[in-house]
Amino acid sequence: MLEIECPWCGSRDQDEFSYGGEAHIVRPLSPENLDDREWGDYLFFRDNKKGQHAEQWCHSAGCRRWFNVVRDTVSYRIVSVYRSGDSSPGDPS
Repeated sequence: MLEIECPWCGSRDQDEFSYGGEAHIVRPLSPENLDDREWGDYLFFRDNKKGQHAEQWCHSAGCRRWFNVVRDTVSYRIVSVYRSGDSSPGDPS
């Protein structure tokens, strides 16, 4: 089980959290101008790369706040945790 450091509540077991997918996905400014392929790309396609990856997590059984985690998808090691809206402490690429 992963031990995740909530920026507000401290270290907790993974079962207190909900995974929210890849972090830093920006909604298109004018979604009404996108064709079906472009809208589908925005909604469904993610990098899913091997190695360090920025993810969104919610402390759903605690403070219910969203934050970002940089996690290595090979080793599951958490590299860093930071609040949503803050700059990433390092480039996860």
